Amino acid sequence: MPTAIELAEQFQASLVGEASLTFIGLAPLEQAQSNQISFLSNPLYRQQASESAAGALIVSNSDLEFLQANPGANPKRVYFVSRNPYASFARMAQYFAKASAPIYSPGIHPSAAIDPSAVIPPSCHIGPFVQIAAGVKLGERVAILGNASIARDSVIKSDTLIYPSVSIYSATQIGERCIIHSGAVIGADGFGFAPDFSATGGEWVKIPQTGRVVIGDDVEIGASTTIDRGAMSDTVIGAGSKIDNQVQIAHNVSIGNGCVIAGCAAISGSTKIGNFCIIGGAANFAGHLTIADRTTVSGNTSIIRSITVPGQHFTGVYPSMPHSAWEKNAAILRGLDKIRQRLRLLDKSKNPES
Repeated sequence: MPTAIELAEQFQASLVGEASLTFIGLAPLEQAQSNQISFLSNPLYRQQASESAAGALIVSNSDLEFLQANPGANPKRVYFVSRNPYASFARMAQYFAKASAPIYSPGIHPSAAIDPSAVIPPSCHIGPFVQIAAGVKLGERVAILGNASIARDSVIKSDTLIYPSVSIYSATQIGERCIIHSGAVIGADGFGFAPDFSATGGEWVKIPQTGRVVIGDDVEIGASTTIDRGAMSDTVIGAGSKIDNQVQIAHNVSIGNGCVIAGCAAISGSTKIGNFCIIGGAANFAGHLTIADRTTVSGNTSIIRSITVPGQHFTGVYPSMPHSAWEKNAAILRGLDKIRQRLRLLDKSKNPES
């Protein structure tokens, strides 16, 4: 078990308290015990943190001052003082999680179907019923778990983890240390059809989707998320971006570095998202837009125009209300055009020369 001073040095935190104490892991404030670590990143929970049985807390300088001044605080508690307690908690949680994380031993399961031309280093783990097609190249220590499918000419770089039942279409490029969760589909055809109709009928003509999906290093993609291949150019996911479950990213979309996209968001074709953007759940974007760096979009918000100024926050969600009130407001909205026309006529009657 690591000591307090070892953890402080490893995670670049200032230590206040007994350096030799040891800890077995992390826990929430209300559940943590004397041999566990918790964290405080929101001042609203200061009192709860003061009353917590946690043997150590990750805190900011201002929260430390409050807790030390509170007579109810545990005098034997250790504090890890950090500029960003939440990020320090996340890194420390990774450290403890490694001890219980599954180990994917090198080797190929006998049920896997692998084309002889595929390049698979001995350090890789290939699970049961995995399919790997011709021309695939894997980096060192790649783990591909059961029933995943890797189509021809795809490249997956070192230390990437592919969970069960992931489908990776042809010529997909995936960077180092990526995580792709179960059910994700990477590189399916984009939704591209050209209308050809006349008065007597017609059809939607399929546009071949000949681009790729290119994913940078340290990207995580959630379960059942779909990322379509480009029509002619590539769909690109920037390094360090994190994508939640059930997100739809259409063809030719470009996601910048360090973005986070919450569940059920949808980004239409050829839209370009800048670096370090934050996109809330079920937000949606029209096609062919450009979104500036560090833009934040609240959940359920529809973006239909480009955003050119960096660092702005957009919200377009009406708060919920009783259904009867919503019906009344909807009736008013339906009649707004008539109200506008009446106001114009009224204005003209009062100001004939206007």
